[in-house]
Amino acid sequence: MLLSRRRIEKERIEYLKDGMTPEQAKALRSKWLKMYDLLGSVVTAIVLIFIIFTFICRPTSVDGQSMVPTLNDGDWLITTTEKEYVYGDIVVVTQPNIFNEPLIKRIIATEGQTVDIDFDSGEVKVDGKVISESYIAELTKRAEGMTFPTTVPKGCIFVMGDNRMHSTDSRSPDVGFIDVRYILGKAKFRVMPFGNFDIYDNFTAGENNG
Repeated sequence: MLLSRRRIEKERIEYLKDGMTPEQAKALRSKWLKMYDLLGSVVTAIVLIFIIFTFICRPTSVDGQSMVPTLNDGDWLITTTEKEYVYGDIVVVTQPNIFNEPLIKRIIATEGQTVDIDFDSGEVKVDGKVISESYIAELTKRAEGMTFPTTVPKGCIFVMGDNRMHSTDSRSPDVGFIDVRYILGKAKFRVMPFGNFDIYDNFTAGENNG
């Protein structure tokens, strides 16, 4: 901005040479200074927004019904990058899939854990224990091709949608295990519809196998 101010001062002197009064030159100089300052503020704001959305948090929209009742089609979420992702986290994943689009699912198991699903009873077990799933729409009675029990490979997670009968997820070879390097971030809260922020109100913090 210093160079711009020097230029404006130079222009003021030229205006004086052109027959302007000092008051007129001062007013014109003040007008240009305000415009340069405004432009600088706008550029700074754009850079800050870019940094925030790239490295801190970003908005994400929900497309489809696979996370009902927790999330609905058209919801907007704020996601953040985490150092570690655990059971219960709702995550956005960008791993290539048959839909050619990011997926929003819930983490059911992490690397080294064994997942087993009884599609008759609808129960999901992790490391031999039935997990309490207060967040699902229906019991898990839909098989999608994966063979169980299965152990989550190193560096991967196993995810499922809360709407178990209407979700294509890690139960299907078309999605499979998710490489953690493809996790875009964890959904922290909902921003739209306004007033319904908590997306973990149907999940007890620390809820685990049992």
